[in-house]
Amino acid sequence: METGGTIIAFLEFNHAIEANLAKTKLDAYGIPCFLTEENLSNLYPGQPFAAFRVRLHLFAEDAERARQVLDGGNMQLSEDSTPHCPACHSISLERDFPKKLQDTFLAGLRVLFFGIFSPGEKIYRCRDCHHEFAG
Repeated sequence: METGGTIIAFLEFNHAIEANLAKTKLDAYGIPCFLTEENLSNLYPGQPFAAFRVRLHLFAEDAERARQVLDGGNMQLSEDSTPHCPACHSISLERDFPKKLQDTFLAGLRVLFFGIFSPGEKIYRCRDCHHEFAG
């Protein structure tokens, strides 16, 4: 196993949720990191002293890239990654369950006979022309 260098305490957070959001974002960009004192901050929430703050650790050479990611510097979407409506080419879309009458009717029958609601597969719906399509 290769060592990546010096590990630093990059950021401190008051809440474990904020720390986990930052860690998840860095993980998505391939920046290895880990949290410490997460459980202690959950055991003693809202303490007026900073003894139990969650710390985000990473390699020192990844610090600048991590700062850019967390500040939103790498959040540009390319035109190819954005879904478009095949009917009107709009990018004003919402992700939802189908609103077709037959799907609504079948879902109602499933609830009536089996007592379970299984909504099915989500689709994209164009906010401009209301066209529904699979993503």
